[in-house]
Amino acid sequence: MWPFLVPGVILAAVGLVWTLQGAGVLQGSAMTGSTLWATIGPIVLVVGVVLIGIGIARRRRRTP
Repeated sequence: MWPFLVPGVILAAVGLVWTLQGAGVLQGSAMTGSTLWATIGPIVLVVGVVLIGIGIARRRRRTP
């Protein structure tokens, strides 16, 4: 479970920050207002959420 959950949480957090910076919600970065990061951020966020889902599903399968 942990090999999926920990990277998933990190990727989801990074993806959320990149999305918000790309959208111009978070200010103070070279990434602010950039459509590149507004596109990459949600992709990384989704990958993180998928990894979290895999980690949770694996944990549920082991629990009797």
